[in-house]
Amino acid sequence: MPDETLLAFDYGTQFIGVAVGNTLTGHARPLEVIANTTREARFGRIEQLLGEWQPSRLVVGLALDADGGEQPMTALCRRFANQLNGRYGLPVELVDERGTSLAAQSEMGAAGRGLRVDAVAAAIILQSYFDTPRSP
Repeated sequence: MPDETLLAFDYGTQFIGVAVGNTLTGHARPLEVIANTTREARFGRIEQLLGEWQPSRLVVGLALDADGGEQPMTALCRRFANQLNGRYGLPVELVDERGTSLAAQSEMGAAGRGLRVDAVAAAIILQSYFDTPRSP
């Protein structure tokens, strides 16, 4: 697999967590949290991040219910992924994000109380993407 940089997003109606990683190391790290206030602000900041990191692909967490079924947030995640692909022409992969917020809270521990978990959740989503075997 060639060395590629990827950005991952944990989409939420109020905040969007962002993480970065690359295929060479297979390691993801939290980057930042974007306030999801307006379309212009959201995509303005994402465009800056794309310019800075020059990712080859994007990963978006797909919100599913506990049984793997779709819920109202699922459609919003798919829409966000489609908007990213349409605006920037980059391939977008959807990754099951069940349990990532709880895992992020656990990873942050007591030191992270009161902090936004969204970027850590995005890193967990991206790490899951790296850790899942792909067909050649």
